[in-house]
Amino acid sequence: MIVELHGRGFTDLHAVENPLTSLADDAERTRKMVRQVDGPVLLVGHSYGGAVITEAGDLPNVAGLVYIAAFAPDAGESPGQISQELPPAAFENIAPDSDGYLWIKQDTFHESFCQDLDADEALVMAVTQKAPLGSTFGDNVTSPAWKKKPVWYQVSAQDRMIHPDNERRMAQRMNPRKIVELDAGHASLASQPGPVADLIEAAADELGS
Repeated sequence: MIVELHGRGFTDLHAVENPLTSLADDAERTRKMVRQVDGPVLLVGHSYGGAVITEAGDLPNVAGLVYIAAFAPDAGESPGQISQELPPAAFENIAPDSDGYLWIKQDTFHESFCQDLDADEALVMAVTQKAPLGSTFGDNVTSPAWKKKPVWYQVSAQDRMIHPDNERRMAQRMNPRKIVELDAGHASLASQPGPVADLIEAAADELGS
């Protein structure tokens, strides 16, 4: 996805290294990075990152939010609550370790997270996955930025980590500028970088950034 966007002329790209210790910590880390950018920022969040941009996207220079198969909680909602209400197909393949960090089991990672990528790509993702503290998924959003900022959303119709109907519900209630549904698994930004980049580029163009 980074290579795809860079090839389209997006040269001011930044990836936030979230500590994954709490939603508040992750949102604050994102805010600090946004404040360092001179000019408007388009925040893009995948998976749990959608909750982070929902919480952190209230800064004045955040021009819009793009959700890629992502959580978009309302005030008082958490990603864990949303998943429990409508569990995804691979819900049972997520397990905490002895320190409370949540991992997708390596032997089921491919079928759970990125069934539309090849086995080698899935193996690398499985081994290098970033595990959040389980408690982060119980942290509630306080003031959703999507109620104040323009929004775009990409639904993954074959998602096994977030139920596709949850994605559709979250997308629709935000009244986004555009919803794109792809026949993809959870890692759509890796399996279909072109269409995902199309959505991000359309958002940037519409915002004039």
